[in-house]
Amino acid sequence: MFNTLSDRLTATFKNIKGKGRLSESDINATIRDIRMALLDADVATTVVRHFTSRVRERALGAEVSKALNPGQQVVKIVNEELVQILGGQTRPLTLAKRPPTVIMLAGLQGSGKTTFAGKLARRLRDEGHFPVLVAADLQRPNAVTQLEVVAERAGVPCFAPERGNEGGAAQGAEGTTSYGDPVWVAQAGVGQARVRQYDVVIVDTAGRLAVDEALMKQAADIREAIQPDEVLFVIDAMIGQAAIETALAFQQGVDFTGVVLSKLDGDARGGAALSVASVTGRPIMYSSTGEGVKDIEVFHPDRMASRILDMGDVLTLIEQAERAFDQRQSAEMARKFMDEEDFTFEDFLEQMNAIKKMGNIKALMGMMPGMSGMRDQLNSLDEREFVRVEAMVQSMTKFERTHPKAINGSRRARIAGGSGTTVSEVNQLLERFTQAQKMMRQMRRGGGMPGMPGMGGMPGGGGAKRGKQQVKKKGKSGNPAKRAQQEQAALAKASDARERSFGNAFGAGAEEPTEDVKLPKGFEKFLGQKD
Repeated sequence: MFNTLSDRLTATFKNIKGKGRLSESDINATIRDIRMALLDADVATTVVRHFTSRVRERALGAEVSKALNPGQQVVKIVNEELVQILGGQTRPLTLAKRPPTVIMLAGLQGSGKTTFAGKLARRLRDEGHFPVLVAADLQRPNAVTQLEVVAERAGVPCFAPERGNEGGAAQGAEGTTSYGDPVWVAQAGVGQARVRQYDVVIVDTAGRLAVDEALMKQAADIREAIQPDEVLFVIDAMIGQAAIETALAFQQGVDFTGVVLSKLDGDARGGAALSVASVTGRPIMYSSTGEGVKDIEVFHPDRMASRILDMGDVLTLIEQAERAFDQRQSAEMARKFMDEEDFTFEDFLEQMNAIKKMGNIKALMGMMPGMSGMRDQLNSLDEREFVRVEAMVQSMTKFERTHPKAINGSRRARIAGGSGTTVSEVNQLLERFTQAQKMMRQMRRGGGMPGMPGMGGMPGGGGAKRGKQQVKKKGKSGNPAKRAQQEQAALAKASDARERSFGNAFGAGAEEPTEDVKLPKGFEKFLGQKD
């Protein structure tokens, strides 16, 4: 969504990062480039004016002029001010003290309310809640049916006593010509939740193609009837400058408590959506990043600012990995590593399934710092390759998955035929897998990863060539007692190296960072605590 804005800002900062001193003209030129980048991204003019004035004021102050690296200090200022226009702090969902918690969704037609209702319900279900969806959109054709399908995919119940405008025909509950009363449906849904002990009610309301009085009156009547704990305004992140006008109209007519950015995986400029929090004073709470029922993220202003400035979003990546990777599987992988058991295709298949649970591969890789320079490679990534690899592994017998060396020519031909691939592709997979096994063995011995700069066992960070000088090995003593002592010391040294490698690979046994190590905000909770 924000690729163009990110590229423009990154290019701007490259001009100042290497300078030891910044003049007023340097800062003015940087501010001008930032202003043009934000305006081109459809950020509201009032927000751009306030943002650039704050950056200019701070950049011309003492915090930059006295900094050891003025360029990086300006980037830090831009990051902090960007966090402020995105809302400042993460705002969690407000849950009722006495269930059920009632959440009302509002927005224009086509903004993604119905899809988001299913995503939110699935997320709350995974967090241990018991949500129910209420179909109060009775005017859009087949809106009730769509919500029922979404609820089924999310694995949650749907309360739909009225069929609404089904198939374009106006039919109500008793065969009348009305579509039904959405206010009554919303009230009845909340009542059913209390009776059936659901602790969260998500009410999907009707939208229009444009803001009008009838829409606002109906939404206001529903809010008055059910007294929701949260009113979430779902806005399409790709609608441009109309986002501000629409948000202000809904704030005046319904008075929402939070904003949801939908279709954040699109390729539009999307800057106007970033202005919503600053203009309305209401926080952005969730972002919808795809079509899948799990493609929903809690909106963290600091993390989104880091993504826009190409600093990555490692914390979100870690959180998604924690949800996707099963603790039992991780413990089993750690045990195999310590017991020096070879990595098998069964393990490979489990890891692939866990990665698929994390979501879109391109989106995950895009969370890594500095990935803007590899955007072309990311865009050219064919995710169907993962499907082909999985098909090849699935075509192997159980024996072949645990004994890849036994896969001869005839077996390779059978695997290729069963997976719809070629023998050459099977050969490439086996070759890459053999390299992965070698890497795991080297890590176990404390040698680091082959070819990786700065890792153990790689002179000069892996870039220098090994000299031909051989290290003279110390001979074994002829004294039996002394030889036994030497062998015991060697075993202890090998065990220590293996444990260090295990700590590096799986995060176990690692020492806590010293105070001078700068970590991302909030990263401390992911570090193990000493007993």
